[in-house]
This record gives sequence, structure tokens and C-alpha cells, in this order.
Amino acid sequence: MCIRDSLITTVLVFVMLFVLVGFVCGNMMYDLALNPTSDKSSVFSAPHNQIAGLNTDEIKKGQEKLQNWYNETSHTEEYIKSHDGLSLHAKEIKSKNSTNKWVIICHGYYGESKEMLGSANVFYNNGYNVLLPDARAHGESDGSYIGMGWHDRLDLVLWINKIVEKDSNAQIALYGVSMGGATVMMASGEELPQNVKVIIEDCGYSSVWNEFAYQLRQLFDMDTFPIMNFASLITEMRAGYSFKEASAVEQVKKCKTPMLFVHGDKDTFVPFSMLNEVYEVCNCLLYTSPSPRDSCASRMPSSACKKKKKKK
Repeated sequence: MCIRDSLITTVLVFVMLFVLVGFVCGNMMYDLALNPTSDKSSVFSAPHNQIAGLNTDEIKKGQEKLQNWYNETSHTEEYIKSHDGLSLHAKEIKSKNSTNKWVIICHGYYGESKEMLGSANVFYNNGYNVLLPDARAHGESDGSYIGMGWHDRLDLVLWINKIVEKDSNAQIALYGVSMGGATVMMASGEELPQNVKVIIEDCGYSSVWNEFAYQLRQLFDMDTFPIMNFASLITEMRAGYSFKEASAVEQVKKCKTPMLFVHGDKDTFVPFSMLNEVYEVCNCLLYTSPSPRDSCASRMPSSACKKKKKKK
């Protein structure tokens, strides 16, 4: 009897320690990945997340030029309330000529709307009105956690509705890069107004679980179990969504809007293999690019892209 009791006690202690360590490690992962105020230098400075050959001086000059262009355009600061009461911000740039063409451009992880001025400039020069939202917990938008595109998809629907309210004939394109790419894919599975004519996803991940599992292996050479399981549970408790629930693949399966997929085949932040995961469940054209990382659309001329028709 004493041996049995001792064995039960040992097992219970082991389970309690396992759960305790799991919650501690899960919280650490949550704070690293989803707390917008935590230091993320260990993520962005990791060798696999670096882009070789970048000229930071040229990038800085380009950003200054784009900021000057933005200052000279007709633009406004726009705000909406999210479904959970957050104040969300966006920059709106009106075309020089009256038009019903609109594009909503979604930025990436730990970024903000002003980082997408290069893309905004391209669409603006092609006659579009441009809306640049700050994702929740980014830029000038409220939020205590990073939504990784999942809750942001509902925020994006609200921005779409705001445009349609003031322009019932609006023809809207959605364009997102990295986390923004995941955002537009996740939004594609929602009931969107017919005003949304096309979706362009640029190096988005297939699911939050898959992206974090990839980064966990690359950063720390660790398996997903049990840290990912605990981190997902803690995220569900603290932010209201789980890693597997936040799936671009499952949302794209429900998509009714034409979608263009773009992904650099040397992308190491969001691996190129994730493109096929989302592409295979959506009947559309596939574009791939030999660019060093994020995309052919934002970094390379269209002549550098390869195109093929999806097999029926």
C-alpha cells in the first residue's frame, strides 16, 4: 500500500511539475511572440531571418523619399472601433482623380502602416485610393496582444465596410505582406461584400501554429511538444484565439474572391513551402519569385515572376 501511495505521489508531483514548467515556458513564448512591448531582437536578428545584401542607407533614403511623397498627397487619419472595443487607426490616401478603385494594404508582423508606403505609392500611381491600416497593437492602433491576422481579419472586414459605406460603388483590392498576407487570406473566408474584387497575398503563412513551429525549430532547435501546446492554450486564455484555430488554409477553403499568391522562393522568415499549403486549396493562379525574401510584388519587377495555371 505504501509503495502504491508513493508511486501515485511521485506521478502527481511529476505531472504538476510538467504542467508548471509548461505554463512557464508557454508564457515565455507568448511574451516573446505576441506581447507587442517585448524585445523581439532575438527573432529578427536570428541568421535565418536576415536578408542578405540589404543596403540600409538606400532603404533609409527610399523611406525618406516616400514619406515626403506621402506628406504631399491628400490624406487623412481614419479610425474605427473593433468588435472588442479597440480604437484602430489607418492612413487614407485619396487619388488625384475621382475613382471607385480602392486598395487596403496590410503590413507585416511588428510593423506599421507607414512601412507600406512603397506599395501605397505603386497603387496610387495606378489610380487607386489607398487605405493603410495599423493592425491591432501596432502603430497607432490600440491592443495588448498581436493578433497574427486572426482577430485582424475581422478588423479588416470593418475597414472594408467603412469604405463601402462612403462609396457604395467601391471596387476594392486587398493586399497584405507576411502577417498582412495571412490577414487577407484569413479575411477571405468571411462573408465579404461584392465590392471586394481581388485579394493579393504576399508571403503569408499557412497558420499561426505552422509559423511558430517553424520559428521555434529555427531559433531554439526545439520540437513543438509541449511548449507550443501550452503557448497556444495560454494565447487562448490571454488573447482569445489558439494557434491552430488561426488557419489561413481553412479560411482560403471558403474563399469566393479571386486570389493572387506571391511568395519569394528564398524566403526564410515564412518558408516558401507554406505557399503550396494555401494554394492547393484555392483554384487560382500561382506566382513564384526568385527574390531573396518577402515577395516578387513588393521587391521585383513583374517580368521576374513565373506564372502557371493551376491544374484542374
